[in-house]
Amino acid sequence: MLSEAKHPRIWLKGNAETLRCAQGGGPSGVTLFSVTRHQQADPVSQTHLKAGLRMLELRNLTKRYNRVPAVDNLDITLEPGEVYGYLGPNGSGKSTTVKMLTGLLEPSQGHIFYQGRDIRDDLVEYRKHLGYVPEEPLLYPYMSGLEYLQLVGRLRSIPQAVLDRKVERLLDLFSLRGRRHSPISAYSKGMKQKVLVCAALMHDPDILIFDEPLSGLDVTSVLVLRGVVRSLAREGKIILYSSHILEVVEKVCSRVIILHKGRVVANENVGRLRDLMHSPSLEDVFSQLVLEEDTEQVAKEIVETMKM
Repeated sequence: MLSEAKHPRIWLKGNAETLRCAQGGGPSGVTLFSVTRHQQADPVSQTHLKAGLRMLELRNLTKRYNRVPAVDNLDITLEPGEVYGYLGPNGSGKSTTVKMLTGLLEPSQGHIFYQGRDIRDDLVEYRKHLGYVPEEPLLYPYMSGLEYLQLVGRLRSIPQAVLDRKVERLLDLFSLRGRRHSPISAYSKGMKQKVLVCAALMHDPDILIFDEPLSGLDVTSVLVLRGVVRSLAREGKIILYSSHILEVVEKVCSRVIILHKGRVVANENVGRLRDLMHSPSLEDVFSQLVLEEDTEQVAKEIVETMKM
């Protein structure tokens, strides 16, 4: 028999016929099933286990608004060398989690640890290790892309000679060199997104949080960024990738965390999760775990309403 200490459980919402496993207790109103799994680290994770794992840990993390939990008692460990897809419907608590991970929002309860230390003990030091691409491209519109990246680099205390080379190289690689002196107000949505990505990467952080990073990007830039994410994982970075684009998450991420009503309903390897749910794609898995309405029927009714 597998020891639960060595083989942690994951919680999945579904039905016995789909999961074919023993029923366990779970959040109110959700049928949950406990599944033991054999956790086998990839070569990158094994390397970092030997060197001393730089984990990012969420312990009993909760955020309440007017006593209503937006995020409810999360226990998640993010390890180097993995790309964690963070999924959930609107209002599930993804953005709230990201804001707490970046230090923009204080938890109502629980802690976030990096290298065994609560991040709120020294947020300034923690943020030195963090790169963040927010969902909304909130940039200084009167600055040029070059000026903005120079500002970010100085705030990151990157030596000027190194900063100049990095900024010029990143602008070139992201096809922004020709517009580097133009004000950001004149940039397209995709160009603004590229500036955000450059700003998040330029100080070589250990932790990267991407919140809908492909928004507005052209096809070539999407492919480049996907390659960057995979390369960063091989470098041993901790990566959280929050997105609604399930197809991209399936291709980029090694593990998936699915949130529903503020609670984790799945945390597993992508392939393993598909096997457990007997589903050919992550989209089907997501539909089984969190959708509470017939999307095809809703679509049909919308079209019928148009014809009224």
